[in-house]
Amino acid sequence: MKMDTHTHTIAAISTPPGSGAIAIVRLSGPDAFLIAGKIFEKKSVETRSLESPNRKSPMSDIEPWTVHFGQIMDNDEVVDEVLVTIFKAPNSYTGEDLVEISCHGSVYIQQRILQLLINNGAEMAGPGEFTQRAFLNGKMDLTQAEAVADLIASSSRAAQQVAMDQMRGGFSREIRFLRDQLLEFVSLVELELDFAEEDVEFADRSQLKNLVTDIHETVRKLAGSFQLGNAIKEGIPVAIVGETNVGKSTLLNALLKDDKAIVSEIAGTTRDVIEDTIQLGGILFRFIDTAGLRHTDDTIENLGIERSFQQIDKARIVLLVTDPTAPEEQSLKWVSAISEKIKKDQHLVILINKGDLGEIATSRQSAVGSRQEAQGSRLKASASTQHPAPSNQHPAPSTQHPATSTQQPAPSNQHPA
Repeated sequence: MKMDTHTHTIAAISTPPGSGAIAIVRLSGPDAFLIAGKIFEKKSVETRSLESPNRKSPMSDIEPWTVHFGQIMDNDEVVDEVLVTIFKAPNSYTGEDLVEISCHGSVYIQQRILQLLINNGAEMAGPGEFTQRAFLNGKMDLTQAEAVADLIASSSRAAQQVAMDQMRGGFSREIRFLRDQLLEFVSLVELELDFAEEDVEFADRSQLKNLVTDIHETVRKLAGSFQLGNAIKEGIPVAIVGETNVGKSTLLNALLKDDKAIVSEIAGTTRDVIEDTIQLGGILFRFIDTAGLRHTDDTIENLGIERSFQQIDKARIVLLVTDPTAPEEQSLKWVSAISEKIKKDQHLVILINKGDLGEIATSRQSAVGSRQEAQGSRLKASASTQHPAPSNQHPAPSTQHPATSTQQPAPSNQHPA
């Protein structure tokens, strides 16, 4: 339903700040054609000469949903040669008369055109005001309006697909489906109450029970979709944890193919959280290197270790790196401690690093495997839990350094994109 709450015409630069080949200045409102017509002169594409000298032909007479070549004028000065696209209400993004001026991307030219529009009666648009008007004029619902910002900010294929589906009404359809189910349930219950004293059964009790179950499942999926969407938008957090000097920072650098973290033989080099993102199969992953786990009296290092456990709580995937040269009892103790912290919506992957040490690594891998099996249903539950991850297999790269070789399985690909 259209809400005629806006009587003024707004203008803004719609392309990102800065210079480029092309920029777009957008104008929307009841006087969009009048204001744009005051500064635009249409020219012939073939002869590049004016079609209507002195701008006697109003822009409102121009055929809508067309693009026109011309020039922007400031009195007798030519500011720029532009392309102007005309949209007439209600068939425009905002539902109002709308003009888009495609000009050269000079910052000066952009600001000059915007100032000319304001001088001729337009007002500066507020943040998101074009989309706000689209919502108020019934061009989209609230979830679709929110999806516009997500689509603009999308940094991966998965984030773009989620935002596009929401903008095209995917989430709205789910809400409408849930509303229809609730109305059906309420109508059946009210019918039973109205004729409670009659010896007539209008609704099968099993039907009501199944309907409630379906509604509960729909609500559960919608609630869970928030975490999924947020993880896809921000990047799925993957915490790299383990004891000191097991190769966590080396693994991060290998995954990113960059020396993001300092690597040293000195235990406890990393004392704070270091993170960066990488795309695998169109999914954005946020890898987080953490401080090494050990018992220490160093106050600063203990703060870093505390943050390591905080990252374990926040992560969807935990990569636990172990060193086959460390005392076996000590390594298994940390494996057990971290395994107990893994929640149902998390996935734990135990990595045996420094595989070039041969028999020692093979022996330790068997020991860790036995301990992991001994964890029983807890680890199995976390391993089978589905999370958002790439639909295709993308093995994480193995690291071959002179002192360290990393062998690790890729993050599980059993997660719905």
